[in-house]
Amino acid sequence: MNETPKALRLHIGIFGRTNTGKSSFVNLITGQSISIVSPVAGTTTDVVRKSMELLPVGPVTFLDTAGINDDSGLGELRIGRTKEALTSSDIAVLVIEPGVWTDYEAALAAEAEKQNTPLILVVNKSDMTPPENAAELPETLPADRIMRISCATAEQNPAEREAIIQDFKKLILTVCPDDFLEPPAILGDLLPAGKDTPHVVLIVPIDTQAPKGRIILPQVQAIRDTLDFNAASTVVKENGYPVFLTKLAEKPDLVVCDSQVARKMVVDTPDDIACTTFSILFSRYKGDITLMAEGGAAIHRLKDGDRVLISEACTHHPLLDDIGRIKIPKWLREFTGLDIACVHTAGKEYPTDLSQFALIIHCGACTLTRRETLWRIEQARVAGIPVTNYGIAISVLQGVAERTLSPFPEALAAYHAVKDRRTAKGAPE
Repeated sequence: MNETPKALRLHIGIFGRTNTGKSSFVNLITGQSISIVSPVAGTTTDVVRKSMELLPVGPVTFLDTAGINDDSGLGELRIGRTKEALTSSDIAVLVIEPGVWTDYEAALAAEAEKQNTPLILVVNKSDMTPPENAAELPETLPADRIMRISCATAEQNPAEREAIIQDFKKLILTVCPDDFLEPPAILGDLLPAGKDTPHVVLIVPIDTQAPKGRIILPQVQAIRDTLDFNAASTVVKENGYPVFLTKLAEKPDLVVCDSQVARKMVVDTPDDIACTTFSILFSRYKGDITLMAEGGAAIHRLKDGDRVLISEACTHHPLLDDIGRIKIPKWLREFTGLDIACVHTAGKEYPTDLSQFALIIHCGACTLTRRETLWRIEQARVAGIPVTNYGIAISVLQGVAERTLSPFPEALAAYHAVKDRRTAKGAPE
């Protein structure tokens, strides 16, 4: 993370009057004593920078600034540095005391609005003063951008601190500029650089789950991505793929298939041709493929009676051979030989208590935004519950995960790290 260029980190500026608890808040979020904390006003004399990995957002830099009302001898210089920090901030966090909104706060909020910088309001010291009337705050500040906390009590209460961190992360994801949540390419960066018109073969089954007269969104997006990278794509059904390969004068640069035919695709594809599945591509495009590869390996350590959450982002009428409700539960029980209890959710429904599950298997999230997907993954990570997606899980259950993850070396290494650690203890493959 420290190798991430400064310009590519999300800069979060921490602002407020002297002694409102700005430095305490930074230390609370980072878990380190980055800034000096003192009851003496004006302790922070210059902008203090701290870079860290704030999952699931990514690399960020906190800018802890001097008080915006500093009236000491160096006050004018310090305030100047603080204003410069606002210009450098992608998100501004304004720390205030309960019931106190002065010209200083109003001026900074107005300047943030002028610069089109998203503003989060943190009302600190809530343990010392009764909650203020929301009407005392400017009506222009949305209620869902306001946090009411106590750094003092949270420092002594790990559960309270963790809750504050999670609320803060959720707010950061909500207001984060789109540029910092830009997804990677779907498949274009897996193609050889500099080659004139790389070739991608897309294997698309037409079965009962295929929408009539069209193909599903991830397949459409994959085709568009090949065009964006000046590549060519050929779409074939799984039963025509082997013969089609023999007719090519040159091997394709990448083969992508529907997850349900991953085993057949691997059997039919020579070892020197890279291959994966649409859903695995989307585990990277919409979420965190490395974390989800670790979650896929957790299938190897399921135990009898474990509960597995199978979560779909969209809602549809279940079919007789529905992938989430019928096929994955069946394959899980066949693969493990265990009595696995599968719980299903759909649409915006997502359990608040994930601790009851041993594993979460999420769909490809084609109808969710990247923000929504990252937040669901983060909730699982905080709860300590492995999370994977349909594509990775099906590849594991069909015994081809090593092959379909091979285009993503870091994800493959993460998968093996968890799987090999388990099998080293004598667990079944």
